[in-house]
Amino acid sequence: MSHASLATALAGFATGLSLIVAIGAQNAFVLRQGIRRDAVLAVVGICALSDAVLIALGVGGVGAVVVAWPGAVTAVGWIGGAFLVCYGVLAARRVLRPGGDALRAEGAAAGSRKRAVLTCLAMTWLNPHVYLDTVFLLGSLAADRGALRWTFGLGAVLASLCWFAALGFGARLLSRFLSRPAAWRALDGVVAATMITLGVSLAVGS
Repeated sequence: MSHASLATALAGFATGLSLIVAIGAQNAFVLRQGIRRDAVLAVVGICALSDAVLIALGVGGVGAVVVAWPGAVTAVGWIGGAFLVCYGVLAARRVLRPGGDALRAEGAAAGSRKRAVLTCLAMTWLNPHVYLDTVFLLGSLAADRGALRWTFGLGAVLASLCWFAALGFGARLLSRFLSRPAAWRALDGVVAATMITLGVSLAVGS
């Protein structure tokens, strides 16, 4: 790999990481799944693969095409906003009706993996912010790299993979701090506030 290619890949990695690390609905969900050790590999895989697809679409120039249908972006905003608010309400309900043992049992229950996968897919693909960051912003930045745009995109994809893997599998290190129901209530309180705030902002912004 030439010096220019390496520099471009590192720039893509740094840019992608700066966009992904920001606290949001997707990160909050991955963190909670990681702490519960519930379908972590599936959730991390979905998030990383989804970002890879969206970044590839952005680098390929699809973002300019999507702009032609602003109504679609508005619809996604309303649907995604409603979904996040509902998820936030469920998290708030867990705060009011705590059950640390129930949470762990829920993670081992049949169908838990399916619920986690479906929730992760919705959390990713119904969030307009994901499209803005990956398809539009990263896509436009990659376009400025000319012939090295795909190298820039690859760097961003690697950043996404590293971040979600670290967040999902590293979250278990926090499990001993969350052994008490009160700690789970605090976590769910943060998740509820994050989801509801983002959900309302998506709906209003649409």
